[in-house]
Amino acid sequence: MIGLDEITAATRDLLATAARLTDADARAPSLLPGWTRGHVLTHVARNADGGTRLLTWARTGVESYEYPSMEARAAEIEAGADRPVAALVADVRQSADRFADAFARMPDDAWDRTVQWTTGARHPAARAADSRLTEVLIHHVDLDAGFTPADWPADFTSRFLTSVTASFARRDDGPDLLLRATDTGQQAGTGEHLVSGPAASLLAWLLGRSPGTGLTGAEGVDIPFLY
Repeated sequence: MIGLDEITAATRDLLATAARLTDADARAPSLLPGWTRGHVLTHVARNADGGTRLLTWARTGVESYEYPSMEARAAEIEAGADRPVAALVADVRQSADRFADAFARMPDDAWDRTVQWTTGARHPAARAADSRLTEVLIHHVDLDAGFTPADWPADFTSRFLTSVTASFARRDDGPDLLLRATDTGQQAGTGEHLVSGPAASLLAWLLGRSPGTGLTGAEGVDIPFLY
């Protein structure tokens, strides 16, 4: 399971990037279509609160859903997106602190208890730790403010490359891929279509954060939206 130290380090780096933004920067487009940087930062904060509720559910046994609905989630993000950057940064920091407190209060056996995400998916609560790290690292890239996929921790890139490839293999619309990381030697997938390149570049391409520049074999492959 992902440790709190990994999540804390990733959050600290994202906060450092966000703190360098101006109010105008926060209202400028992010890498996500239709979202400003303010949308991204608000989403990261509300995701922390959603994760806190899931961990509280697992610890106490009292149902505490991630979000009331997907519509409520979208409305909260929209409502917070245009705030001054100081308010956005404070929100990300304070919500991350609440998540860290909920994480620290989890007894060992609670991590295996099943909770339900807003999508209806049910997983052990440990998935909330994995999800939180993923949210912070990927959306840090989405801020388009100097942090790139090459800055992702190597352990995260390796783990998530395997996970994403496996997710595609289970989907009817997933590409039939065999991925080979030229910098680490990692191989993921069992498909017939070979795509090779640096591990971070492969993962960024799979996540729709790169058109596949610098990869061999990526041309013409249709990548469905995953994250």
